[in-house]
Amino acid sequence: MAESNDERAAGGAADLQWDSSQMRKIQAHPCFSKEAVHLFGRIHLPVAPECNIQCNYCVRKFDCVNESRPGVTSRVLLPEEAVSKVRDVLKEHHYIKVVGVAGPGEPLYNEETFETFKLLQSEFPMLLRCVSTNGLLLPDKIDELHKLDVSTITVTLNALNPEIGKKIYSWVKYNGKKIEGREAAELLVKKQVEGIREALKRKIIVKVNTVLIPGINDTHIVEIAERIGKMGVFLQNIIPLIPQYKFKEITPPTQKEKKRIQNECSQYIKQMTHCRQCRADAAGKLGRDMKTCMQ
Repeated sequence: MAESNDERAAGGAADLQWDSSQMRKIQAHPCFSKEAVHLFGRIHLPVAPECNIQCNYCVRKFDCVNESRPGVTSRVLLPEEAVSKVRDVLKEHHYIKVVGVAGPGEPLYNEETFETFKLLQSEFPMLLRCVSTNGLLLPDKIDELHKLDVSTITVTLNALNPEIGKKIYSWVKYNGKKIEGREAAELLVKKQVEGIREALKRKIIVKVNTVLIPGINDTHIVEIAERIGKMGVFLQNIIPLIPQYKFKEITPPTQKEKKRIQNECSQYIKQMTHCRQCRADAAGKLGRDMKTCMQ
């Protein structure tokens, strides 16, 4: 994958750790490689309706076909339906190289995610399998993901400091228990860091999404970048807040503010600059989705 000198410098020493097999996967994944955006596509399968945490910026709707943001899908699919959609899409769109589960809830909290990956592994072994997660169950599920040959994982990590985290999350559910406040944030951060570490041990490529929330975590994001860069995370994606739910009154960051933080973070970890904040049922090339794919 061709990179500019600036991009290589931004990646730091972590660029040197990727073997040829990992680089081939990165080069074919449009979310992990800016060059791949023009060549390859991905399909998100909305098979995971339930969530185990409540973010204060998140509202999930299953029936909003005209809205493009994470957590939205026209409908939730059963695993067999999802695989059938992949089958249909691949007949006409041979540039699809990645199949992922990104919601609309938390993929690792829904057994349908794993059922879907098992079916895909059997029928479409050539497709890269990808999952997006809040990370709470990542340490518990990492061996199963590895067995299913999930090659890339995106973890949404918005805070390492529980005092900041408790402002972002209303509650988490773990082992059947609902936890709130600082205790919830502490548990989530612990599991996220542990899960990322375990994924990297298994040579799974990791991207971290961080939602930029002005007045909440904006002065903390560089610290996150430094930590995950040292851990060996491949890429950080800083996502501007979409004001809704409990954060509906927060003014979202400007493009200039986002760029400034990205520049600061780039000294520690490579930055994703081509994100489109995709729906949970997105399909096609980034920025050129097939609108009726999941209907």
